[in-house]
Amino acid sequence: MIDTPYTIAAILVMGLVTFALRALPFIAAFWLEHSPLVRRLGVFLPPAIMMLLLVHSATGASREHVGGPWFEIVAILLTAALQWRSRNALLSILAGTGVYVLLRNIG
Repeated sequence: MIDTPYTIAAILVMGLVTFALRALPFIAAFWLEHSPLVRRLGVFLPPAIMMLLLVHSATGASREHVGGPWFEIVAILLTAALQWRSRNALLSILAGTGVYVLLRNIG
């Protein structure tokens, strides 16, 4: 049988830990905004994370079909070229996704 006070205490502790983890960046923001390391990470990490997600999803998707990674490569190159040329992320993502879906459905 489940011990009710223990369960309530465990839920409260989990809630407090979750709240503390969510509040920590706001509490530490004063010290973090003046840190050169945090500023450098703010510039470097978003593109690095996007690149890791792109590589992970492209390699996973290319293993699903026997045609090889060509559909993914074409879509990635189109997205990169449009982003480089237009600097419009929405246009780049929509065009790259659209071409990828089109290629996967006709190929």
